Amino acid sequence: MKKTSPEIDRLAGIEYYSTSFDGIGGKIKNNNKDFIVKEILHPNFLKELSNQKNDTHVFPIYEIEKRGMDSNHAVMVLKEKLGMNFKIVGIKDAKATTTQYASSNNSKRILKERKIGEISLKLMGFSVKPVEKSILIGNKFRIQISNPKDNSKDNLSVFASEIGNVGNYYGLQRFGSERLVTHLVGRAILKKKFSEAIEILLTHTTRFDSKFSVEIREKLKDIRNNPNLLKIIPKGMDIERKIAYEMTKGKEPVSVLRSIPINIRRLFVQAFQSFIFNKTLSIAIENDFSITKCEKDDLCFEVIDEIVFGKIRKFENSNSSKYKKIPIIRLPGYAFQPGKNRFDKTVKEILHYENIAAKDFFIKEMQEISEAGGFRQAAFVAKDFQYKTAVNFTEVEFAVPKGTYATTLLREIIKPEDPIIAGF
Repeated sequence: MKKTSPEIDRLAGIEYYSTSFDGIGGKIKNNNKDFIVKEILHPNFLKELSNQKNDTHVFPIYEIEKRGMDSNHAVMVLKEKLGMNFKIVGIKDAKATTTQYASSNNSKRILKERKIGEISLKLMGFSVKPVEKSILIGNKFRIQISNPKDNSKDNLSVFASEIGNVGNYYGLQRFGSERLVTHLVGRAILKKKFSEAIEILLTHTTRFDSKFSVEIREKLKDIRNNPNLLKIIPKGMDIERKIAYEMTKGKEPVSVLRSIPINIRRLFVQAFQSFIFNKTLSIAIENDFSITKCEKDDLCFEVIDEIVFGKIRKFENSNSSKYKKIPIIRLPGYAFQPGKNRFDKTVKEILHYENIAAKDFFIKEMQEISEAGGFRQAAFVAKDFQYKTAVNFTEVEFAVPKGTYATTLLREIIKPEDPIIAGF
């Protein structure tokens, strides 16, 4: 019998665990140093960096290390304190120590090193073009799990044999962690309910929200009639402050939403895509679909090189290749044209249930956040999985492709009864 997920996971479409492993228990993210992630850049990009600025290499590339802050907010802080715009490609969780890479479009102002609070910058060199998604190929993690069960060492040796069966779910942070509203905002936008999207973003709560958050959001329901409520919005709710301010100025809903930075706005629709993916994967696991072997009419990844660091090309229903093939699930979008395979049929059924059509992902009112679709591998792939145990903690290390959530693997290792208490 399949083990069902805790309630908060199910709100994000994560309905089952995909391994029979019992779990070692414990907790993650006791402090930021317990969760360390470093981006892995394409070696060709690193080789092409110049130590000096010249006629072709004009974009400064920085290594950014931060603690206790997500990537989007780090960029906002740097702009506020330095007056410089930085472009990053990876989105990293707040409750971690992260190293990632950014470019600046200010080639006249070069910073060799700078520390601002919990953010440290170091110049790596100069590039012909700004950082883009293609240069990021993966992430390497080192994570401590505190207070696991006494037999965690023996259990992890069992888990290592099951690691290939883990479903490649999008993690809770994709949806807002304990405040799972990001995909709900995206759903409202797709249905052209822009006022509802703002209301959800500003006032919606779940039973997993903190008491403080619930109290603030209850008061903000009256923000249009009481502009003085702006004063009670804490500094950490900077997005809420921004949209509340626009509402007090009488702006119409699309203008209010457009006051949110574009990289965050895009997350709303992408989070709804992620929810559909998670639901599809859950149904596949429930019905014993293989997520590790391709079947007739599937779309698959053909792994030509190492899955984490190599090139992957897509192919359809071919058994002639000598390379390993991994099933993929289409992400819905305005270009979504379902085929006959098992996963496409499920995606189509879920969209029908949600009363959303593929064309709805093209948003005429905000074309900049429209989504054509895409695809994502059904099975989680990790490279170089290692672990060691001590008296009060277990430490795991592994590398994964970009877009893969380390917490997806960790939830299978820990099997938490309450993911929020366990640090998820």
